[in-house]
Amino acid sequence: MNFHRPDLHTRRAFLSRATQLAATGTALPWALNLAALGEAAAFNTAAPDYKALVCVFLYGGNDYANTVVTYDAASHDLYNTVRGGSAGIALARDSLTATRLNPVAALPGGREYALHPSMAGLARVFNTNRRAAVQLNVGPLVRPMTRADYTSPSFPKPARLFSHNDQQSTWQSAVAERSTKGWGGKLGDLALSAQGNSLFTCMSVTGNAVFLSGNNALQYQLGTGGAVRIAPAKSTGNYVTAAVRDAVHELISNTGSSHRMERAYNEVTVRSMGAETTITAALSSSNPDIAPFNGFPNTGLANQLKMVARLIAARGDIGCKRQVFLVSLGGFDLHDNLIANQPGLMSQVSDAMTAFYDTTVTLGIADRVTAFTASDFGRTLSSNGDGSDHGWGGHHFIVGGAVDGGRFFGYAPPVSVGNTSAPEDQWHVGQGRLLPSTSVDQLGATLGKWFGASDTELNGVFTTLPNFGGSHAGTNYPRDLGYFV
Repeated sequence: MNFHRPDLHTRRAFLSRATQLAATGTALPWALNLAALGEAAAFNTAAPDYKALVCVFLYGGNDYANTVVTYDAASHDLYNTVRGGSAGIALARDSLTATRLNPVAALPGGREYALHPSMAGLARVFNTNRRAAVQLNVGPLVRPMTRADYTSPSFPKPARLFSHNDQQSTWQSAVAERSTKGWGGKLGDLALSAQGNSLFTCMSVTGNAVFLSGNNALQYQLGTGGAVRIAPAKSTGNYVTAAVRDAVHELISNTGSSHRMERAYNEVTVRSMGAETTITAALSSSNPDIAPFNGFPNTGLANQLKMVARLIAARGDIGCKRQVFLVSLGGFDLHDNLIANQPGLMSQVSDAMTAFYDTTVTLGIADRVTAFTASDFGRTLSSNGDGSDHGWGGHHFIVGGAVDGGRFFGYAPPVSVGNTSAPEDQWHVGQGRLLPSTSVDQLGATLGKWFGASDTELNGVFTTLPNFGGSHAGTNYPRDLGYFV
């Protein structure tokens, strides 16, 4: 096999070599999402500083009612009745004392909330640090909607409500399953021209997801241990000799081929190897076993957020002024065993996000990093026995040094199963499924504005945003929800 004579790099030879490489067991980057990752530029943000958005996605649909738990006596009595008390899926009021939220401004009507008893860390960041906030009843909407609108077959609604895959995609991209562009990636598009290395604008520590895919920005995926290495690039590995390794390395990194397909394939490979080298070198200065990175618990979500913290600490070496990250935790589809299984999940979320916030404080960049939670949907307030079913709106967290914390944003929904025409049921569509009073596009646009996007650019990222403004059915729908100081 000749590596230097382009005339011998025929299609047949290329396919033959691809077959031979597959036989070696080497993982080549056929699906590394790097083919289009040149130094593409979209809009010029001219960003002089650094900012990062970190999406913490809770796959399966988190139960909102046992995460941000209604606490005032009157509302808790209603909640306790609907959820079947201690024999059902209700949390006792006295178990919530330590995580009771003490907001800067009281909610109307004497409403109070507490966090799940396993979420003491986030309760502290809300109550003491004042750098965590709660967005009440947020979910996908096409335009402001009342319960009467929901029952109208002609009123526009998000597609395929209550479906896991579709609503995960809708939260991440505003389009049901099979969308190819997410709003995190589109915000990344806006930042490409301000980056020293656009390859690392959108980074996932949790595998492939539409959230980070833009028009030009594509997600760079890595693991909790760092960048993924292509085997023959650095070590002998499974090869018999270094000579065999070197031959394979030359084969996959030859970018001088006259064959377009082979040349493009090898250019992707070389770029992938260069990216791994850059990330590995950048992370070498942030030892995960010493301060400030050793304050994370050893859980899956915490290890993902630790990697994000290390990447942010190495931002100068990586060459980015704006970055969007994705981490995730699964297991929230709790139709059964909610009381037994949710505490461990809530503890992971709270402990990991608290450690991440504390680390950004130690690094001196807390005001430049904002983390937020998202999930497929909320769940029903009513119990199906020992769990809850698929819902719509839910409560979520925004955490960071720039967050105007210790506050609730949005509207506290009445505690009801929403099966009547009574006025208090306008935000329910049956079984305690919340009809969102705040849109995901409003939430995303508020984060995007802090990130540096203009109003015009936000209209391009969040296509339903122009539908929200002013008031509707007694509820305000501002473009900017006011999360930040």
